[in-house]
Amino acid sequence: MNEESCEISGPEPVDSATDLGAVYNIVEIFHSVQGEGFHAGIPHVFIRFGKCNLQCEWCDTDFEKFDEMAAVDILGEVMKYPSKRIIFTGGEPMLNDLWPLHRLFKSRGYQLSCESNGTIEIPEGLLDWVCISPKDQMYPQVKIRQRSGDELKCVYVGQELSLYADLMDGFTHHFLQPCYMDAESVEWNGNNFALTEAIVKTSPPWRLSLQTHKWMGVD
Repeated sequence: MNEESCEISGPEPVDSATDLGAVYNIVEIFHSVQGEGFHAGIPHVFIRFGKCNLQCEWCDTDFEKFDEMAAVDILGEVMKYPSKRIIFTGGEPMLNDLWPLHRLFKSRGYQLSCESNGTIEIPEGLLDWVCISPKDQMYPQVKIRQRSGDELKCVYVGQELSLYADLMDGFTHHFLQPCYMDAESVEWNGNNFALTEAIVKTSPPWRLSLQTHKWMGVD
């Protein structure tokens, strides 16, 4: 995909009342620097949705606490920030019909990305960048339905990387990310970082992804 800005110029978008009135469960909307994976270091606006179909023990989001927001209000909040890049995250963003937001934001020149667990297939053309972070290391009975995309980002908790052998070909970039546990000690997390780095060094084409935003103390 083209990594250049997708900002467009032209007449004001003509928005439908249906799209503007679409309602979503939103945990938060915030402007920050992407801290992990391929786009680490690039500012984005994050739209974090409530609800998830999994319950990962290391998740740092309380996705059961959210407010209902109309798409028109989401649009207004996002447009307060200078970034033209949006990440749909969660929870699990693909539990939602994102087409209304797609139309509202693409008509204004935004680039749309998602971070999904892959258990729900993503409609073709909905997003500019697809990052899948499968959780089948914790939920082996859960089928990964989205088997292609731009970025495969796996949280490492000691699982065999052969688990992803038939999934890797569908993705351009492959990241292994150490599991970070807020409840654990600095030593525990440090050891897990070191183990993940050692695995990456002997397991091409995997690359190391670190949650640098947590080191900086930002969202």
